[in-house]
Amino acid sequence: MNKPLIFRILMIGGVVVLLWIALQMIFGIVRERGIYRDDAERSIWQSYAGPQTLTGPIIVLPYKEIIADPPAVDRTAAQPKFTPATTYREETRQILIFPKNLQVHTGVTPSERYRGIHKAIVYETTSDLSGTIELPDVKSTADLRKSTNHVRFEVEQPYVVVGVGDMRGLVSVPVIQIGGAAVKLAQGTRLGSLLQGLHGRIDASAAVGKPAEARVVPFSMKLAVLGARTMSITPVADLNQFSMQSPWPHPSFDGEFLPRQRSVSAEGFKADWSITSFNTRVREQLARPQYAGLEGASVTLMEPINIYVQAERAVKYGLLFVLLTFAGLYLFELVKTLRIHPIQYLLAGLALAMFFLLLVSLSEHVAFLVAYLAASAACIGLLGFYLTFVLRSWQRGLGFAALLTVLYGALYGLLVSEDNALVLGTGLLFVTLVIIMGVTRKVDWYTVGMSTPAPVQRTGEESA
Repeated sequence: MNKPLIFRILMIGGVVVLLWIALQMIFGIVRERGIYRDDAERSIWQSYAGPQTLTGPIIVLPYKEIIADPPAVDRTAAQPKFTPATTYREETRQILIFPKNLQVHTGVTPSERYRGIHKAIVYETTSDLSGTIELPDVKSTADLRKSTNHVRFEVEQPYVVVGVGDMRGLVSVPVIQIGGAAVKLAQGTRLGSLLQGLHGRIDASAAVGKPAEARVVPFSMKLAVLGARTMSITPVADLNQFSMQSPWPHPSFDGEFLPRQRSVSAEGFKADWSITSFNTRVREQLARPQYAGLEGASVTLMEPINIYVQAERAVKYGLLFVLLTFAGLYLFELVKTLRIHPIQYLLAGLALAMFFLLLVSLSEHVAFLVAYLAASAACIGLLGFYLTFVLRSWQRGLGFAALLTVLYGALYGLLVSEDNALVLGTGLLFVTLVIIMGVTRKVDWYTVGMSTPAPVQRTGEESA
């Protein structure tokens, strides 16, 4: 058993463990900075407006049902007791009337707001809503569900509801036109399933006594709101046709419905949706007594590069960096019969760990690519200078710095090409393994670390 080799491997392994702890501490710092950034973004939302969702318009027809409770018998008493008279109670219900069709054309104008060094993407939208909707016949109760012991219905005045995700972002007092009549809107939705929005009473007297087809009228509305990050539209109609455009070149199309057509370029994006009531459960969600989320078509204005996500991904490759660097140093030991002390391994590893801390701290102030180049140049320069003395040759130090440059370039490729990260990382590891196996193919591992170093055995035929 080669005890010196085993002891040396254990020593280097202990250094690797210490560096892994240091990398975990750096990873925690990156996460903490990311949390600070999220807190700053939410702070901006609190004084501006948060993500917006437009819902509606929806006509609500409230009504009361009078129910008679007949005399009851209390059979628990020794002698049965009868309630002396019939009692009456009221149950309040409502009917939601959804549009036949709904067209929404939205323009999104983005901008940035800062809190310290952190920023949030905000926007101002202008939406044109139009379509058709059926007015209720307030005198007809044929479609109302009767309960047992039903007495009568009392239909109240209908009102229209428009949901707005964050009312603080409302730019002006909106007015909706329904059947040619202007309906003034007030704050509140009077619907438990819509947390924030507007409502306005409508005059449906012209629809009394008319068939359903004759009660269908057009509506139109202009709505301007401020918001942050995400803009959503809820498909409440039988047929929903949405379009959204913006000069922001980095959209993320999310929500439950992807656009049927979209185009994204450096000048911005444009997207179109076509959704029917058969594709969504929005009507069921709106009929619930409490808010439980609404399906919708949404766009998120993404930052080109989230520096904290990129830094977290980089730190995850930190241990691989350390292992590859240590493998390179150990190969120099074998090939050049050098002795590198574990403290020198530790110092080289700490320089590698410092790269990730430099990266996140610099990227908070300059572009991520600039921060990456500066941090990698600093660490490569430091390691190249230090290893010139450790490896006892400036050519060796320069060569090792060149290898580190290739390694840092490969890491940047992994960071910017997330879809190809697996194949690139696998290729890097395979090439590294090929190099290690090729360099050490003639090493006699039984003699490594002995008093007489014999790292490489050569023969004349093999040298040829």
